[in-house]
Amino acid sequence: MKVLANDGLAVSGVKALEAAGFQVDLTTVPQDQLLDYLNNNEIVVLLVRSATTVRKDIIDNCESLKIIGRGGVGMDNIDVEYAREQGLSVINTPAASSHSVAELVFAHLFGMARFLPQSNREMPLEGDTKFKNLKKAFAKGVELRGKTIGILGFGRIGQATAKIALGLGMKVVAFDPFMDEVNLELEFFDHQSLFFNINTISKEEVLQQADFVSLHVPAQKEYVISTNEFEMMKDTACLVNAARGGVVDEVALVEALASGKIAKAALDVFENEPTPEIQLLMNPSLSLTPHIGAATSEAQDRIGTELAEQIIDILS
Repeated sequence: MKVLANDGLAVSGVKALEAAGFQVDLTTVPQDQLLDYLNNNEIVVLLVRSATTVRKDIIDNCESLKIIGRGGVGMDNIDVEYAREQGLSVINTPAASSHSVAELVFAHLFGMARFLPQSNREMPLEGDTKFKNLKKAFAKGVELRGKTIGILGFGRIGQATAKIALGLGMKVVAFDPFMDEVNLELEFFDHQSLFFNINTISKEEVLQQADFVSLHVPAQKEYVISTNEFEMMKDTACLVNAARGGVVDEVALVEALASGKIAKAALDVFENEPTPEIQLLMNPSLSLTPHIGAATSEAQDRIGTELAEQIIDILS
Protein backbone atom coordinates (compact mmCIF):
# COMPACT_ATOMS: atom_id res chain seq x y z
CA MET A 1 0.00 0.00 0.00
CA LYS A 2 1.20 3.48 -0.86
CA VAL A 3 1.48 6.49 1.44
CA LEU A 4 1.96 9.99 0.03
CA ALA A 5 3.50 12.37 2.58
CA ASN A 6 2.87 15.46 0.50
CA ASP A 7 4.25 17.95 3.02
CA GLY A 8 7.07 15.72 4.25
CA LEU A 9 7.43 13.12 6.98
CA ALA A 10 10.17 12.56 9.55
CA VAL A 11 12.54 9.65 9.08
CA SER A 12 11.05 8.01 12.18
CA GLY A 13 7.66 7.80 10.47
CA VAL A 14 9.07 6.65 7.13
CA LYS A 15 11.05 3.84 8.76
CA ALA A 16 8.08 2.65 10.83
CA LEU A 17 5.79 2.57 7.81
CA GLU A 18 8.31 0.83 5.57
CA ALA A 19 8.99 -1.75 8.27
CA ALA A 20 5.24 -2.49 8.25
CA GLY A 21 5.26 -3.01 4.49
CA PHE A 22 4.06 0.38 3.26
CA GLN A 23 5.63 2.23 0.33
CA VAL A 24 6.24 5.86 1.33
CA ASP A 25 6.28 8.56 -1.35
CA LEU A 26 7.83 11.89 -0.28
CA THR A 27 7.03 13.73 -3.51
CA THR A 28 5.63 17.24 -3.00
CA VAL A 29 2.75 17.45 -5.45
CA PRO A 30 1.25 20.88 -6.31
CA GLN A 31 -2.31 21.30 -5.10
CA ASP A 32 -3.77 21.52 -8.63
CA GLN A 33 -2.11 18.24 -9.61
CA LEU A 34 -2.80 16.33 -6.41
CA LEU A 35 -5.98 14.51 -7.41
CA ASP A 36 -4.47 13.11 -10.61
CA TYR A 37 -1.34 12.05 -8.75
CA LEU A 38 -3.35 10.24 -6.07
CA ASN A 39 -5.35 8.33 -8.66
CA ASN A 40 -2.48 7.54 -11.01
CA ASN A 41 -0.41 6.14 -8.15
CA GLU A 42 -3.27 4.46 -6.25
CA ILE A 43 -2.44 6.28 -3.00
CA VAL A 44 -4.11 4.75 0.05
CA VAL A 45 -2.91 7.22 2.70
CA LEU A 46 -2.46 10.96 2.18
CA LEU A 47 -0.44 12.77 4.85
CA VAL A 48 -0.36 16.58 4.97
CA ARG A 49 0.64 19.43 7.23
CA SER A 50 -0.64 22.96 6.68
CA ALA A 51 0.44 23.51 3.07
CA THR A 52 -1.89 20.99 1.40
CA THR A 53 -5.68 21.12 1.54
CA VAL A 54 -7.94 18.08 1.28
CA ARG A 55 -11.43 19.13 0.21
CA LYS A 56 -14.50 17.43 -1.24
CA ASP A 57 -13.05 17.28 -4.76
CA ILE A 58 -10.29 14.94 -3.61
CA ILE A 59 -12.48 12.99 -1.19
CA ASP A 60 -15.15 12.37 -3.85
CA ASN A 61 -12.83 11.46 -6.69
CA CYS A 62 -10.08 9.30 -5.23
CA GLU A 63 -11.33 5.74 -4.84
CA SER A 64 -8.07 4.32 -3.48
CA LEU A 65 -7.85 6.78 -0.58
CA LYS A 66 -8.62 5.31 2.83
CA ILE A 67 -6.81 7.58 5.33
CA ILE A 68 -6.12 11.31 5.50
CA GLY A 69 -3.54 12.25 8.12
CA ARG A 70 -2.56 15.69 9.43
CA GLY A 71 0.86 16.03 11.03
CA GLY A 72 -0.13 18.44 13.78
CA VAL A 73 -3.18 19.63 15.67
CA GLY A 74 -5.50 21.84 13.61
CA MET A 75 -7.33 20.18 10.73
CA ASP A 76 -9.03 23.21 9.17
CA ASN A 77 -7.29 22.40 5.86
CA ILE A 78 -9.22 19.11 5.68
CA ASP A 79 -12.98 18.59 5.25
CA VAL A 80 -12.91 16.27 8.23
CA GLU A 81 -16.59 15.53 8.81
CA TYR A 82 -17.32 15.05 5.12
CA ALA A 83 -14.38 12.67 4.74
CA ARG A 84 -15.56 10.59 7.68
CA GLU A 85 -19.11 10.53 6.28
CA GLN A 86 -17.63 9.01 3.12
CA GLY A 87 -15.98 6.26 5.13
CA LEU A 88 -12.43 7.64 5.27
CA SER A 89 -10.35 7.71 8.44
CA VAL A 90 -9.01 11.13 9.40
CA ILE A 91 -6.17 11.22 11.90
CA ASN A 92 -3.88 13.81 13.45
CA THR A 93 -1.25 14.13 16.19
CA PRO A 94 -2.69 16.52 18.79
CA ALA A 95 -0.05 15.97 21.47
CA ALA A 96 3.15 15.64 19.50
CA SER A 97 3.97 19.31 18.96
CA SER A 98 2.53 20.86 22.13
CA HIS A 99 5.83 21.52 23.85
CA SER A 100 7.51 22.81 20.70
CA VAL A 101 4.78 25.42 20.19
CA ALA A 102 4.90 26.39 23.86
CA GLU A 103 8.67 26.92 23.69
CA LEU A 104 8.27 29.15 20.63
CA VAL A 105 5.74 31.24 22.54
CA PHE A 106 8.36 31.86 25.19
CA ALA A 107 11.07 32.53 22.64
CA HIS A 108 8.88 35.39 21.46
CA LEU A 109 8.03 36.50 24.99
CA PHE A 110 11.65 36.64 26.11
CA GLY A 111 12.57 38.43 22.91
CA MET A 112 9.88 41.07 23.29
CA ALA A 113 10.58 41.55 27.00
CA ARG A 114 14.21 42.37 26.22
CA PHE A 115 13.82 44.13 22.83
CA LEU A 116 15.61 41.36 20.94
CA PRO A 117 13.79 41.74 17.59
CA GLN A 118 14.64 45.46 17.43
CA SER A 119 18.14 44.97 18.79
CA ASN A 120 18.90 42.27 16.23
CA ARG A 121 17.75 44.61 13.46
CA GLU A 122 19.69 47.65 14.61
CA MET A 123 22.92 46.28 16.08
CA PRO A 124 24.27 45.07 12.71
CA LEU A 125 23.52 48.49 11.22
CA GLU A 126 24.57 50.87 14.00
CA GLY A 127 26.20 48.79 16.73
CA ASP A 128 29.66 50.13 15.90
CA THR A 129 28.65 53.82 15.72
CA LYS A 130 25.73 54.19 18.15
CA PHE A 131 26.42 51.52 20.75
CA LYS A 132 25.62 53.74 23.73
CA ASN A 133 22.44 55.04 22.14
CA LEU A 134 21.24 51.51 21.45
CA LYS A 135 22.15 50.40 24.96
CA LYS A 136 20.03 53.21 26.37
CA ALA A 137 17.15 52.50 24.00
CA PHE A 138 16.98 48.81 24.91
CA ALA A 139 17.76 49.09 28.62
CA LYS A 140 14.17 49.10 29.86
CA GLY A 141 13.40 45.42 29.59
CA VAL A 142 11.16 43.54 31.99
CA GLU A 143 11.32 40.15 33.65
CA LEU A 144 8.70 37.49 33.01
CA ARG A 145 8.94 36.23 36.57
CA GLY A 146 6.11 37.61 38.66
CA LYS A 147 4.05 38.69 35.66
CA THR A 148 0.65 37.32 34.63
CA ILE A 149 0.23 35.31 31.46
CA GLY A 150 -3.28 34.98 30.07
CA ILE A 151 -3.94 31.88 27.97
CA LEU A 152 -6.95 31.75 25.66
CA GLY A 153 -7.60 28.12 24.85
CA PHE A 154 -6.48 25.68 27.54
CA GLY A 155 -6.06 22.44 25.62
CA ARG A 156 -2.79 20.55 25.24
CA ILE A 157 -0.76 23.45 23.86
CA GLY A 158 -2.26 25.99 26.24
CA GLN A 159 -1.44 23.70 29.15
CA ALA A 160 2.12 23.15 27.90
CA THR A 161 2.51 26.93 27.74
CA ALA A 162 1.16 27.24 31.28
CA LYS A 163 3.69 24.71 32.58
CA ILE A 164 6.62 26.73 31.25
CA ALA A 165 5.10 29.88 32.71
CA LEU A 166 4.72 28.26 36.12
CA GLY A 167 8.32 27.09 36.00
CA LEU A 168 9.36 30.71 35.42
CA GLY A 169 7.39 31.94 38.39
CA MET A 170 4.56 33.53 36.43
CA LYS A 171 0.91 33.68 37.42
CA VAL A 172 -1.35 31.82 35.00
CA VAL A 173 -4.91 32.83 34.17
CA ALA A 174 -6.80 30.94 31.49
CA PHE A 175 -10.03 30.88 29.53
CA ASP A 176 -11.54 27.87 27.78
CA PRO A 177 -15.23 27.46 26.99
CA PHE A 178 -15.02 23.69 27.37
CA MET A 179 -13.39 23.30 30.77
CA ASP A 180 -13.73 24.83 34.20
CA GLU A 181 -10.69 23.41 35.93
CA VAL A 182 -7.38 21.75 35.07
CA ASN A 183 -4.92 20.03 37.39
CA LEU A 184 -1.50 20.55 35.80
CA GLU A 185 1.42 18.26 36.57
CA LEU A 186 4.78 20.00 36.36
CA GLU A 187 7.48 17.35 36.01
CA PHE A 188 11.16 17.94 36.79
CA PHE A 189 14.41 16.29 35.69
CA ASP A 190 14.71 14.25 38.91
CA HIS A 191 11.24 12.71 38.48
CA GLN A 192 9.65 14.92 41.11
CA SER A 193 6.31 16.52 40.26
CA LEU A 194 4.25 19.44 41.49
CA PHE A 195 0.55 19.88 40.80
CA PHE A 196 -1.13 23.21 40.10
CA ASN A 197 -4.89 23.59 40.02
CA ILE A 198 -5.95 26.19 37.43
CA ASN A 199 -9.56 27.37 37.45
CA THR A 200 -10.54 28.96 34.17
CA ILE A 201 -12.14 32.41 34.16
CA SER A 202 -13.89 34.53 31.54
CA LYS A 203 -12.15 35.75 28.41
CA GLU A 204 -12.73 39.34 29.53
CA GLU A 205 -11.09 38.73 32.90
CA VAL A 206 -8.08 37.10 31.26
CA LEU A 207 -7.56 40.04 28.91
CA GLN A 208 -7.94 42.58 31.71
CA GLN A 209 -5.48 40.85 34.06
CA ALA A 210 -2.76 39.61 31.72
CA ASP A 211 0.60 41.24 31.11
CA PHE A 212 1.13 38.74 28.28
CA VAL A 213 -1.62 37.02 26.27
CA SER A 214 -1.05 33.78 24.37
CA LEU A 215 -3.60 32.32 21.96
CA HIS A 216 -4.14 28.57 21.61
CA VAL A 217 -7.51 28.33 19.89
CA PRO A 218 -8.69 26.61 16.69
CA ALA A 219 -9.60 28.47 13.52
CA GLN A 220 -13.11 29.89 13.69
CA LYS A 221 -15.55 32.13 11.83
CA GLU A 222 -15.06 35.24 13.97
CA TYR A 223 -11.92 36.92 15.24
CA VAL A 224 -10.95 35.93 18.78
CA ILE A 225 -8.97 39.16 19.20
CA SER A 226 -10.14 42.37 17.53
CA THR A 227 -10.72 46.01 18.48
CA ASN A 228 -12.99 45.29 21.47
CA GLU A 229 -10.50 42.82 22.93
CA PHE A 230 -7.56 45.18 22.49
CA GLU A 231 -9.54 47.79 24.42
CA MET A 232 -9.78 45.39 27.36
CA MET A 233 -6.05 44.72 27.49
CA LYS A 234 -3.42 46.63 29.44
CA ASP A 235 -1.57 49.29 27.47
CA THR A 236 1.66 47.50 28.42
CA ALA A 237 0.42 44.07 27.33
CA CYS A 238 2.05 41.85 24.71
CA LEU A 239 0.13 39.40 22.53
CA VAL A 240 1.39 36.13 20.99
CA ASN A 241 -0.47 34.22 18.29
CA ALA A 242 1.08 30.82 17.60
CA ALA A 243 -2.32 29.22 17.02
CA ARG A 244 -3.99 29.82 13.65
CA GLY A 245 -3.99 32.63 11.15
CA GLY A 246 -7.28 34.51 11.20
CA VAL A 247 -7.98 34.39 14.92
CA VAL A 248 -6.42 37.85 15.31
CA ASP A 249 -7.77 40.84 13.37
CA GLU A 250 -4.49 42.00 11.85
CA VAL A 251 -5.85 45.44 10.87
CA ALA A 252 -7.00 46.01 14.44
CA LEU A 253 -3.64 44.72 15.70
CA VAL A 254 -1.66 47.24 13.63
CA GLU A 255 -3.97 50.01 14.86
CA ALA A 256 -3.61 48.92 18.50
CA LEU A 257 0.17 48.94 18.21
CA ALA A 258 0.22 52.32 16.47
CA SER A 259 -2.05 53.92 19.07
CA GLY A 260 -0.16 52.42 22.02
CA LYS A 261 -3.19 50.41 23.12
CA ILE A 262 -0.90 47.42 23.47
CA ALA A 263 2.88 47.44 23.61
CA LYS A 264 4.01 44.60 21.34
CA ALA A 265 2.89 41.45 19.62
CA ALA A 266 4.33 38.27 18.14
CA LEU A 267 2.94 36.31 15.21
CA ASP A 268 3.88 32.85 14.02
CA VAL A 269 0.73 32.54 11.90
CA PHE A 270 -0.98 34.95 9.53
CA GLU A 271 -4.30 35.55 7.81
CA ASN A 272 -2.63 35.50 4.40
CA GLU A 273 -0.11 32.69 4.31
CA PRO A 274 2.30 32.39 2.60
CA THR A 275 2.17 36.11 1.76
CA PRO A 276 1.73 38.08 5.02
CA GLU A 277 0.78 41.73 4.75
CA ILE A 278 3.70 44.13 4.39
CA GLN A 279 2.31 46.25 7.24
CA LEU A 280 3.06 43.32 9.51
CA LEU A 281 6.44 42.41 8.09
CA MET A 282 7.79 45.95 8.44
CA ASN A 283 6.26 46.75 11.83
CA PRO A 284 9.00 47.31 14.45
CA SER A 285 6.61 46.39 17.29
CA LEU A 286 6.12 42.85 15.98
CA SER A 287 8.19 39.74 16.58
CA LEU A 288 7.70 37.42 13.61
CA THR A 289 8.32 33.80 12.64
CA PRO A 290 7.11 31.92 9.52
CA HIS A 291 4.69 29.37 11.04
CA ILE A 292 7.34 27.24 12.73
CA GLY A 293 5.56 26.36 15.97
CA ALA A 294 5.84 22.60 15.47
CA ALA A 295 9.05 22.76 13.46
CA THR A 296 11.50 21.12 15.84
CA SER A 297 13.33 17.87 15.21
CA GLU A 298 11.83 16.35 18.34
CA ALA A 299 8.25 17.28 17.43
CA GLN A 300 8.59 16.02 13.86
CA ASP A 301 9.96 12.70 15.12
CA ARG A 302 6.98 12.35 17.47
CA ILE A 303 4.56 13.33 14.69
CA GLY A 304 6.06 10.79 12.29
CA THR A 305 5.96 7.99 14.83
CA GLU A 306 2.39 8.76 15.95
CA LEU A 307 1.08 8.94 12.38
CA ALA A 308 2.76 5.66 11.49
CA GLU A 309 1.34 3.91 14.55
CA GLN A 310 -2.19 5.08 13.76
CA ILE A 311 -1.95 4.08 10.09
CA ILE A 312 -0.60 0.63 10.90
CA ASP A 313 -3.32 0.15 13.52
CA ILE A 314 -6.12 1.14 11.12
CA LEU A 315 -4.94 -0.88 8.12
CA SER A 316 -3.48 -3.91 9.85
